[in-house]
Amino acid sequence: MREALWSELLKARRSLLPALTALAFTLITLVCGLFMFILAEPARARALGLLGDKAQLSGAAADWPGYLGLLAQAVAVGGLLVYSMIAIWVFGREFSDHTAKDLLALPTSRTTVVTAKFILTAAWAMALATAAAAAGLLLGALLALPAWSAQTATAGVVRILAAAALSAALTTPLALAASIGRGYLAAVGVLFVLAFAAQIIAALGFGAWFPYSVPGLYAGIAGPGHDPPGPISVLLVLTTGAAGVAATLAWWRNADHDR
Repeated sequence: MREALWSELLKARRSLLPALTALAFTLITLVCGLFMFILAEPARARALGLLGDKAQLSGAAADWPGYLGLLAQAVAVGGLLVYSMIAIWVFGREFSDHTAKDLLALPTSRTTVVTAKFILTAAWAMALATAAAAAGLLLGALLALPAWSAQTATAGVVRILAAAALSAALTTPLALAASIGRGYLAAVGVLFVLAFAAQIIAALGFGAWFPYSVPGLYAGIAGPGHDPPGPISVLLVLTTGAAGVAATLAWWRNADHDR
């Protein structure tokens, strides 16, 4: 396992994707901070026109609870897309680069190879979320947002990391899609369908029963007047993630790798 993990880390380090995903999460944090800056000064929001209107429509309050809640929503929704692209790349690149058969010829079991890939994607996702939470705390301090307390900060960071974990768990079916499709294209198509369905189903009021809507609802994207998803919704997410891992492992063990 150690050698398999090291191999996956080397592949990631030599690509541009870590830098691109870090940039994406940096932009998420900066946009949330910008919204807080605009909300804290309504006159400036009016001067900014449409950008100010969008900040007002975010529904967040210009204080620490509102800021960390907005950041959790951004991590839940944006993170699902970014994490999915990570999973698609980690699994799909072996086929796009024509290294899958070489990888399977190594004296390392297929189960170990796939497990190492899942460990990398999970660690990568949580590292991005942790960095976003840390940057968010720093940016909130620079903005001098009101209503600070250690309890508020702790609850906000836990919410961000939990939303990120839920989103990361839902990427395992995308790893399966990249494996079955033997590349990126099919998995990206599945991602678009799931992301679209998550928005539609949540708008219809059934988001708590659709796993891909749960992270955003947990983060509070539906607004303060709506209850967060319950244990059954979280269980659906975890079950989906576990099923994706099991199905991907089974596919890599049993599929005919003839190309």
